[in-house]
Amino acid sequence: MPDVDGLEAEAAEVLPEHVLGYFRGPTGAYGVPTDAERWSQVRFRPHVLRPTGGLSLATTVLGTPVASPVLVAPMAQQRAAHPDGEVATARAVARRGTLLGVSTNTGVRFSDIDAVGAPWWFQVYVMDDRAVTGELVTRAADAGAKALVLTVDAPAVDPRRPELEPRTWPERYGMQVNIPGGEDGGIVFRGSGDLSVADIGWLHELTGLPVVVKGVLRGDDAAACVEAGAAAVVVSTHGGRCLNQTVRPADALPEVVAAVGDRAEVYVDSGVRTPEHVAAALCLGARAVFLGRPVLWSLATGGDRRVEQLLEGFDTQLLRVLRSLGVGSLDELGPDLVV
Repeated sequence: MPDVDGLEAEAAEVLPEHVLGYFRGPTGAYGVPTDAERWSQVRFRPHVLRPTGGLSLATTVLGTPVASPVLVAPMAQQRAAHPDGEVATARAVARRGTLLGVSTNTGVRFSDIDAVGAPWWFQVYVMDDRAVTGELVTRAADAGAKALVLTVDAPAVDPRRPELEPRTWPERYGMQVNIPGGEDGGIVFRGSGDLSVADIGWLHELTGLPVVVKGVLRGDDAAACVEAGAAAVVVSTHGGRCLNQTVRPADALPEVVAAVGDRAEVYVDSGVRTPEHVAAALCLGARAVFLGRPVLWSLATGGDRRVEQLLEGFDTQLLRVLRSLGVGSLDELGPDLVV
């Protein structure tokens, strides 16, 4: 499979500096490398002499069949990586039979993404203007989104990180093309800092779609989300973009899984860079794992074909890792296989 570090190095050769800085986000002691390093510290305790010939990666997420538990995370500004943006990513996702997350700040119209045929979930920030949020999620639902992903871990943007603010870029890349009033770049996006668990039910009532809460790192918060009607939660540090020194997803995941039980599904992202990381997450209780930056690097260096190669490589090597763990089905994965 493609080497993720090599992909990033290739992308650094072709992306403008401000775009590269935005995609990379925080680095060093508090950012993504720490999330990835923590995944790499998980150790496997494999079974031996177990039949694995019938192993399949096929599963479901909120009832949608997918060929693999490796999904593509919602990421903004994909047209800054490739002119086709999420349409290119969706093509790769469709060919691999998996699922795509679509960002509020996509530069591609929902209808163009949906026309590709890949199942997709819409990631939403609740904005200060609730009417705008309501119309936005209704547009997504009408266009074919199968779920809403409510991001809850970004109530404030760090002003010390100007590269995280695409509104200052010389190019717009169609940012906010789906947001009411933002089609010509006229709206200034502002997320609301006044969220509560009541917003889970509000979004569901508006659209009839299941709501996935993204950015949960505590068991008590996960339980509160589920009690308020969430169909799933995503254990996530937002790719290290929001708050320094948070607990790592690999450490938070078992607590969240225990708190949720069988009442909702649990997914994870942030720092996932290898099939071994995916396997570790599945053993710790995640039903599926979202890939982020590796997809962006692939998109920037080869469009949909490179993204497809990345996903295919993850699936092929994930099968190898799981067989090496001695499991014959995804249902056999559990915390006894890791330390």
